[in-house]
Amino acid sequence: MINALLSGLSAFTLLVSGLFFNVKPDGDVKLVRQDEKNKVDVLIDGKLFTSYHYPINIEKPFLFPVYSPDGSVITRGYPFEPRKNERVDHPHHIGIWFNYGNINSLDFWNNSSEIPASKKDSYGHIVHQKIVKAISGKKGELEVTMIWEDNNGKAILNESTRYVFSGDKNTRTIDHISTLTAVDGQVVIGDSKEGMFAIRVDRAFEMPSNESLIFTDDKGNPTTVKAIDNNGVTGMYISSIGLKGDSVWGTRNEWVILSGVKNNIKISMAIFDNPKNPGFPAYAHARGYGLFSLNNFGQNSYDPKLEKRSYKLEKGQSVTLYHRFYVQSGSELTPAKANEIFEDFKAAY
Repeated sequence: MINALLSGLSAFTLLVSGLFFNVKPDGDVKLVRQDEKNKVDVLIDGKLFTSYHYPINIEKPFLFPVYSPDGSVITRGYPFEPRKNERVDHPHHIGIWFNYGNINSLDFWNNSSEIPASKKDSYGHIVHQKIVKAISGKKGELEVTMIWEDNNGKAILNESTRYVFSGDKNTRTIDHISTLTAVDGQVVIGDSKEGMFAIRVDRAFEMPSNESLIFTDDKGNPTTVKAIDNNGVTGMYISSIGLKGDSVWGTRNEWVILSGVKNNIKISMAIFDNPKNPGFPAYAHARGYGLFSLNNFGQNSYDPKLEKRSYKLEKGQSVTLYHRFYVQSGSELTPAKANEIFEDFKAAY
């Protein structure tokens, strides 16, 4: 009788605590579909972490904006939501995205509204098809399908992608698992530096530079990245093989970290490759002006001494790629901790 009474009191106490002190249930990642706005919001502990966007007037889906746990936006605003004093180069760099510069000789990476209609046939675009599932919980899972098409709407690849979102007080994680399947005939994934899992970061995480630089894509099209005021620019790369800064670009790594300070808070983000991926360890397409990417298919584009690499899919054949994006606030991510996260990522899939 006494035990039953105590059990009842415990249950009542928990109920009252939940009502008056707003105790949260086990699930702290919430996915909110906004079909009328072509997006899905991802909230962690009630705060926006990012949104999956699939607008019909942009050449690919993407995650934007992306926030660190302290609430600082870590992605560049341009061209989706331009902000004062940020760079306005490379309009195809939006938030976090996944695509590539050489699929059957079509460039999916560099396509944007800036490409004139007369040149569009050299480019491809990625079209969102449907949301398969959007599940909230201790981890949030978003599964979507897309089609990689040429400029005339012919399907080349089907993409099925699963995003797994998680976080706590000081960290946020996105696991991106994407399966690409050849639709009709052979698909050749050629050698290109333009790829593939990428983020374009906020000005605070760029590396300080006093030079205007010109970068060309694989078709030789130049883009000028102009020198601007370095006030508040604090970014620094470090790679799994121990390189720093600009020397990270074009090297193969299990992971790469980018750290900086924004709103007086130390913030680190990292992209992790996975041993299951072709071309592991991936090449770092990490630029001081704020492009941060890992590329599993490029090779000669980074090191001309090596042969050109190509990866072929026959009709109906698939390849799956695994990447992890991680961000933390309040302290710098150390190589030792990055190695722990890498081992966890290896074991997860």
